[in-house]
Amino acid sequence: MNESSLPVVMCFSGLDPSGGAGIQADIEAVSSHGCMAAPIVTAATVQDTRRVMSFLPMPADLIIEQARAILEDMPVSVIKIGMVGSAEVAQAIHTILTDYPDIKVVYDPVFSAEGNQSLSSSNLIDNVRELLLPLTTVLTPNVFEAHALVPGSDTAPAAAMALLETQCEFVLLTGTHAKTTDVVHTLYSNHRALEQFHYQRLPHKYHGSGCTLAASVAALLAVGHETLSAVHNALDYTHKSLIHARLIGMGQYHPDRFFWLHNPEATKAS
Repeated sequence: MNESSLPVVMCFSGLDPSGGAGIQADIEAVSSHGCMAAPIVTAATVQDTRRVMSFLPMPADLIIEQARAILEDMPVSVIKIGMVGSAEVAQAIHTILTDYPDIKVVYDPVFSAEGNQSLSSSNLIDNVRELLLPLTTVLTPNVFEAHALVPGSDTAPAAAMALLETQCEFVLLTGTHAKTTDVVHTLYSNHRALEQFHYQRLPHKYHGSGCTLAASVAALLAVGHETLSAVHNALDYTHKSLIHARLIGMGQYHPDRFFWLHNPEATKAS
């Protein structure tokens, strides 16, 4: 692949100084799939592998300026969104998406950390629902995020179906947080469940698994996969990165997003 054909994925995400989640996870996952990451930091966080202590959203006008500078210079194939952090940042990203309607969007709606620490400010969810979901190609919520986006929903599948009504094209409802023996992920589109994906439930907690999955879907779309193929291969890749995860700090495990380099016998899905 020469430089001119290198797919570019723009990533709007928070900065996690532990390196496990957020923009670092996006860059590693996107790079692992042979794409170039164009990172736009939406918020600075104070966190380690155990908890989030605080966060500060970036100025909305700065986010718009950064994104426009790249979009006017580089051929961005897909936009990936992670932590938004504030209603003002959601509005800024909406401005960018409406100006570039032909770019596919993968959105991992991050509202809290694994330990239930908040990663959002007031009114964010309403702004996400009204401004970002209608412009999203693939939404990747876990069960808690799906219920947060659809208050009063009785079940996670019902929430996923309701999310399709926002004009989001695909909803990949992840099953890591569900109380099932194995992990079951379900892809929804066109008013129905399209396919389920079953994986062995692993024994640890992992820092940045959702970021890894969404960034991988974005990268695989950027290299030309259809949505179903991108989702399937991204799930395989993410599961393998968790199998090879490492305990670096005193909390959650870090996914090894370059397991295929460090473990010659392992191959990444692509």
